[in-house]
Amino acid sequence: MSDWFLTPRHEQLREEVRTFAETEVAPHVQRMETGQVEREVATKIAARGWIGATIETAYGGMGAGHLAKTVIIEELSRICAAMGAMVQASQLGVAKVVHFGSEEQKKRWLPRFADGTCLPTIAVTEPGSGSHVLGMEATAVRDGDHYVLTGRKVYVGNSHIAGVHGVVARTGTGSRGLTAFLVEADRPGLSLPPHPATLGLHGFGFGELRLDKCRIPAANRLGQEGDGLDVAHSSSVLYGRPNLTAVALGIHQAITEETVRFATERHRYGKPLHDLPTVKHKIGQIQSRLMTARLAAYHAAHLLDTGHPCDTELMNAKLINVEWAIDSARTAMEIHAAAGLLTGRPIERYLRDAFHLVAPAGTSDVQLLRLGEAALGLGKSHWSTRTATPPTPANRPVSEGRQGMTAPARHVRRPSTTSDFQEPTP
Repeated sequence: MSDWFLTPRHEQLREEVRTFAETEVAPHVQRMETGQVEREVATKIAARGWIGATIETAYGGMGAGHLAKTVIIEELSRICAAMGAMVQASQLGVAKVVHFGSEEQKKRWLPRFADGTCLPTIAVTEPGSGSHVLGMEATAVRDGDHYVLTGRKVYVGNSHIAGVHGVVARTGTGSRGLTAFLVEADRPGLSLPPHPATLGLHGFGFGELRLDKCRIPAANRLGQEGDGLDVAHSSSVLYGRPNLTAVALGIHQAITEETVRFATERHRYGKPLHDLPTVKHKIGQIQSRLMTARLAAYHAAHLLDTGHPCDTELMNAKLINVEWAIDSARTAMEIHAAAGLLTGRPIERYLRDAFHLVAPAGTSDVQLLRLGEAALGLGKSHWSTRTATPPTPANRPVSEGRQGMTAPARHVRRPSTTSDFQEPTP
């Protein structure tokens, strides 16, 4: 059923990314496990143009949409979740310019994101406030035609390999007192402490930015003063949740394949390990979770592409993909038993990597809280439609599945681009 959402071009893209990941990324995974931030492989991935999946073709992007982006991240994460995370973090940086950038900013930055010559970030979280965005203390003070930024940002994806950072800082009080800025990586006053050691996602840049009276032109401001909260929330909801969903899905697929391989190759009592009913039952659990998780992931991305309000679907997709990937990793560890503790097998890496996906874009508790509010009719407005641009009638997309079925694209509100991923209606 999940294939219903995919066009032949999505399937072709999957094969392209899978082949690349197996031949160009897999040989470097063990080296990444030493903990160093990976630049070489990240550069190769970016050069393929995949960071531009959601960037319009007018700016050099693929114009392919969120479902294509999901496929890209999923296939990379199947081989190396760290590099899937690199792409997903880059997409957060793309979002801020796509939705809030001026035309001049779009022309300057989007082509560079799309061709892979510059990786972006978004830097919101701070040591003292965590996910409480309104609790941030970093400041941006207007000084003539410039702003002066001071503060710290942590857990910044691509921190040590990015060319430009999207920094949200306080310019006033309250919810309209936050503003977003583009800060080039070589700006005086911006520094990067040594990258911290992490549980998983080894090779992924996930560090800290320090801003010490970092002076930037006022032209680097994204949107208007007071738009910072919108920049942060829209990036998290529209990109963060589906992106992390895709990373989890790729890990989940890898868990399934590795566990089936282990249970087939390992023998007990003269038969494959999977011949034991308990093992077969556990593999069935993993497969069931994976199938349902993929359906939720593709459905949410499809709704986002076709402009339907889908905040709850994005929440649910992130929730079950991350939680079930962790559950399946534990189940797989039980099947592997002591063999799963050896670093020569990847199953322990999948478990470590999956835990990195819980906190970003809202923990599972946050997703459940928001889903509960939606069920009670207390949910807030849909970010999935608030920050998108309504397309012209000629560019309303439909999604064609393998069996030739089409889904109606009512209330479409994605940017007016078309591609061979989503064809315009007659």
